[in-house]
Amino acid sequence: MALEKVTGQDLLQWAEMLSGIARTGLGFTESLYEQERYEEILKVAAEIRSRVHVEVDAEAVADEWMRMVGSGVAGYVTPKCAVGAVVSNDEGHILLIQRSDSGVWLYPTGWADVGYSPVEVAIKEVYEETGIQCEPLSLISVVDGMRQGFTQIPLYSMVFHCRAIGGKLDRHLLETSDAGWFARDSLPVPLAGLERWVDSAFAAIDGIKQDVTFDPPRSLPWNEK
Repeated sequence: MALEKVTGQDLLQWAEMLSGIARTGLGFTESLYEQERYEEILKVAAEIRSRVHVEVDAEAVADEWMRMVGSGVAGYVTPKCAVGAVVSNDEGHILLIQRSDSGVWLYPTGWADVGYSPVEVAIKEVYEETGIQCEPLSLISVVDGMRQGFTQIPLYSMVFHCRAIGGKLDRHLLETSDAGWFARDSLPVPLAGLERWVDSAFAAIDGIKQDVTFDPPRSLPWNEK
């Protein structure tokens, strides 16, 4: 059987997996011998990451990971969570913002905040970034950002379809360069991840019933033993 080609994205994901295992181990173990071994694993993971991104210093990455190590449950490493909202209006247009840090256009999205449910984060991000008030209608997708290739850190992305119910366009001056409503045939450029989400976004806007998008399992744990 031919071996699959290993990509940089594969190496990056394996490095993050090793880092997560090592940092979690450091957060729970009380053995000095195990601590040394986990620290070595962390250094190997950092070296792999630096080979994928040559501008990254392996020692600096390892040091940063070490500073992130917690104790007990706080030390259990999990992916970050980001929440986005595909917001539509009565004309079937989509609400998009131009990010001030990169200049690319995307639907409103942000990190999940403690104390809020995912849909509450979606509503809050839309209002803070655009001034538009919205209500959630359905879940469009829950995906692994690293597997999808749009992030270099472990991240779960949740995207909801929402409907505008009030407010007026008033973009966040620090986070967004522009904001507006767009029809499918007049989307702005550059648009982040166009081929990944536009079809499902406008299917939701057009009221077409669709299943929630998620990453299919690559392997089954009972087959790995």
